[in-house]
Amino acid sequence: MIDPSALAIPSSPPPPTGAGGGPAAARPVVLELQVRNHPGVLSHVTGLFARRAFNLEAVLCVPEADRALSRMLLLVVEEPQLEQMERQLAKLHDVLEVRHRADLDDRYFTAIRW
Repeated sequence: MIDPSALAIPSSPPPPTGAGGGPAAARPVVLELQVRNHPGVLSHVTGLFARRAFNLEAVLCVPEADRALSRMLLLVVEEPQLEQMERQLAKLHDVLEVRHRADLDDRYFTAIRW
């Protein structure tokens, strides 16, 4: 006689859980963009994320000393399509540089909340 448990399909492992037993939190990533400082640039950058249903957790934009350029810090969650988003950001006319800021995390943004 065949043991019925030998025919059972193995179950997939349970999804990872975070603190409190909920789903594991995705890792936050900070992207730094150097952009031309003129009207509409922020809209172009955020619109790229919106069109692809990619959430921006926080945005910080500050002009540089010469006011011709600005630095943007974008707090996003690491997702499989993030690399593609970075390539698309780099193609925008007003985006001059895109890079990861491993030295910053979401605590940088919470420190400046009011």
